[in-house]
Amino acid sequence: VYTEAYYSLGSEMDAEDVTQEAFVRLWKNFSEIDLERVGGWLVRVTRNLCIDTIRRRQADHSRRLCEDTETALENARSEEADPRDKALHSEEEKWIRESIVSLEEPYRSTVILREIQHLSYDEIAEALKIPIGSVKVHLHRGRKMLRELLRREMTLYEN
Repeated sequence: VYTEAYYSLGSEMDAEDVTQEAFVRLWKNFSEIDLERVGGWLVRVTRNLCIDTIRRRQADHSRRLCEDTETALENARSEEADPRDKALHSEEEKWIRESIVSLEEPYRSTVILREIQHLSYDEIAEALKIPIGSVKVHLHRGRKMLRELLRREMTLYEN
């Protein structure tokens, strides 16, 4: 839930708020939810909450990542020995995160659910309420867009 929110919103604080709200809604609706499909229900609620959050902050389309996220990533990478490797890895992670966040819907959600959360096509289809064929198309196009965005970043970096 948190990962979906974080990658959809690009902000730790917003992701934490959405995660909390999703679990509050799960608690309130627990008796009405089919336990075999609770995962899909949670992903769908999380996605809808993310959309609501994005609508509330419509003025900032780029949704920059907050500094707390950078600090957390720096701490997580502190085990790496070579500072040059650490700097390069940090830059690559930043490019990938920003590229994923910049993807338009439905490609962003599909890529996040498959590549980051490792959901199956069936689980993604259920969560997003779309046919499996659409999941595959969105994933293919999302990956293609992501590759192109990363290629452009690399070209700019090399120049």
